[in-house]
Amino acid sequence: MSSATLVRARMPRLRRPRPRVLLTTALAAGLLAAGWFWVRDSSLVAVRQVAISGVSGAQGAPIRDALERAAHSMTTLHVRQDALDAAVAPYPLVKRVEVSTGFPHAMRIHVVTNVAVGAVVAGGRRIAVTSDGTLLRDASAPATLATIALRTPPGGRRLTGATALAAVAALAAAPDTLRAHVASAATTRAHGLTLLIANGPALWFGDDVRLDAKWAAAAAVLADPQAAGAQSIDVSDPERPAVGGLAGGVLPGGQSDIPAAPDPTTTNPGGSAPASPGATG
Repeated sequence: MSSATLVRARMPRLRRPRPRVLLTTALAAGLLAAGWFWVRDSSLVAVRQVAISGVSGAQGAPIRDALERAAHSMTTLHVRQDALDAAVAPYPLVKRVEVSTGFPHAMRIHVVTNVAVGAVVAGGRRIAVTSDGTLLRDASAPATLATIALRTPPGGRRLTGATALAAVAALAAAPDTLRAHVASAATTRAHGLTLLIANGPALWFGDDVRLDAKWAAAAAVLADPQAAGAQSIDVSDPERPAVGGLAGGVLPGGQSDIPAAPDPTTTNPGGSAPASPGATG
């Protein structure tokens, strides 16, 4: 007899479970599952206290009401994110909702809102717009937001025009301390994408490519005291920014390469007093 045969002969034979055992096990598993689903959706863990944060202003009340109604239809063991998302879908101000629960009856909802980077103006109406082109029709559009002029009022929930979206992209890419000083954004035949600094120079971007590099170049020139009084800053080639209104169109000394990036808390768009560290867009 071979060694393999001896090993097989010594191994104990596994018995097949009896049908009664299998049936009992299946019934027990089914009862446990049914019990879980019953407890999960029972009043024992129903949501009774809802705390909502992150939203205020004119739309705050209806958004909170919508979320509370949705939350009270749930339990702390069965949170339906899709129902919460559907509750705030009519409000473009809401970017997303984050939820957590406290057993057995508490639910906490934090509303993350879209942030406006500019305001489109058409037909005498001013509408705040976010970095992805979402139009916040029911939210206020502060006068401090940069203006994007349109020939006709926008339809739908988002901007669709290429030039308007390019302006939005440039504003979204701006450092907060600089965006707060941009008065308008538009596309011109002479210089392409152009952003006008309030009481300061025009920034000629050309297009919406390499926006981070262009803003870095603009910030470096604006922070340089020798660029004070410039009428324009051409950053269409961010490696070699050109300054209009200064002798030769470049900084004194022939320097045209980007200087070291300034501290954003001391960025000086107007060439006079430093910008306030608390300025935001």
